[in-house]
Amino acid sequence: MIAHVHPENINYLKAKPGLINWFVTVDHKRISMMFLISTLFFFILGGVYAMLFRLQLWSPGSHGFISADTYNHFFTMHGVIMVFLVVVPGIPSALGNFVLPLQLGAKDLALPKINLTSLYLYWIGGILAFVSLIAGHADSGWTFYAPYSISKNPAVLWMLTAAFFLGFSSILTGLNFIVTIHKMRAPGMTWFRMPLFIWALYATAIMQIFATPVLAITLLLLLIENFFHIGIFDPAMGGDPVLMQHFFWFYSHPAVYIIVVPAFGICSELIATFSKKEIFGYKFVAFSSIGITLIGFLVWGHHMFVSGQSEIANTIFSFLTFFTAIPSAIKVFNWTATLYRGSIDLRTPMLYGLQILFNFTIGGLTGIILSILSVDIHLHDTYFVVSHFHYVAMGTTMIAFVGGVHYWWPKMTGKMYNEVWGRTAAILVFFGFQITFFAQLIMGSQGSPRRYYHYLPEFQIYHRISTVGVFFLAAGLFMALINLLASLRKSAPDAPQNPWGARTLEWEVAPTPPLVFNFEETPIVTHGPYEYATEKA
Repeated sequence: MIAHVHPENINYLKAKPGLINWFVTVDHKRISMMFLISTLFFFILGGVYAMLFRLQLWSPGSHGFISADTYNHFFTMHGVIMVFLVVVPGIPSALGNFVLPLQLGAKDLALPKINLTSLYLYWIGGILAFVSLIAGHADSGWTFYAPYSISKNPAVLWMLTAAFFLGFSSILTGLNFIVTIHKMRAPGMTWFRMPLFIWALYATAIMQIFATPVLAITLLLLLIENFFHIGIFDPAMGGDPVLMQHFFWFYSHPAVYIIVVPAFGICSELIATFSKKEIFGYKFVAFSSIGITLIGFLVWGHHMFVSGQSEIANTIFSFLTFFTAIPSAIKVFNWTATLYRGSIDLRTPMLYGLQILFNFTIGGLTGIILSILSVDIHLHDTYFVVSHFHYVAMGTTMIAFVGGVHYWWPKMTGKMYNEVWGRTAAILVFFGFQITFFAQLIMGSQGSPRRYYHYLPEFQIYHRISTVGVFFLAAGLFMALINLLASLRKSAPDAPQNPWGARTLEWEVAPTPPLVFNFEETPIVTHGPYEYATEKA
């Protein structure tokens, strides 16, 4: 080890107390904690919207408690909040921000002021989203399709502006990660000694930088069209609404991987740590993240099989979508192979890790079904698509987010949560999720259209099952949150240095909680991130 002691040898939670010092900090750990609190707040808000419109769907038509316009507003707000304020920024900003420098052996991110700017832009986007609530009912859906988003509705305009700012927050986070990974790795931290979570964040950052500007341009064009009445996407003014869909999905399909690839990184960490084994085929898992990134830019047209695009384009996009399954399947196979004959420890984070593996398998297989042209004609815009997307975005990404929070919570706070309540919550989340979204797979396969305020009576049983599942899911997540918050009390047990027996730098070397500059001395890396498991197995 190199003796390089930093002057501020105190943990980051105790240094410079006071809200003002937190709000102006450039410490990646404090910024991460503020992102985490903000993300959890919007996660709760988006979840409340989901429960409200699911209650409306308990019975078909006007038998519910809200109007059709309010229903459209609720599912729009649920989608916009969950996508742009929760699942896209959640893992990179709230967890990656904290963990990436620690896993690299760095004292901070390369661009700490840019990191704080990213947080401010996120808050601005969140505030503008709230302004849209005051301005009226945003009812365009989270995709902002024209002509719905060209309606002079002030709520939609405020929401477009919010998404614009949130996109720039995402770009700055990705830029910071790439520079840090290239320039601030500890001595001996070669590319193939980096944890797989770092590889996942690196792949995600590439997509954030190259795909998000397309969204920003699209939203800017929508705002220009609204304010200056220039025909870009509105057919009434000579515009082309399908062009808007091409622009939107050129960003939003990579955005699906911006959402899910960081979850893959968390899954790799959890399965390796709690199986006490080296990840099977480490390089294949690492390169599969890069492969998903590259292919992700080429498959946006599979969202538009019924839009009237040419048969040749449909065929090409269908083929490329099938091709995407290869790097995804590599991850599933290698995680399963890692579990084989492992010394599996079913603590709370691992229960979420196994859920990621299970849910993503279903989400991936249903994605292959939707890539079949003849089948997609039947399933397009049905609850099958809703369920597929939620198995990926909620069942994979948000479960990974919750699992990652439980995994790194002792490092973040220096406190241990109650393991019994943690496991109970994880089991409740699993069954609540399956009840909610498997029912939607069934009714979607029978042709039930999504987003409708009214539905045929034969689909009522599936809607009711799904609604019951939402409340089980919410109960499990609420229990998990209360359990984590309860661990912050003074009487809760302090976390040991390495409670999981992990072998990455944030657990092996960094104190718990970390110091202001992360490490007492700069670590020198002499082994890969998971080699301990092979020795101890």
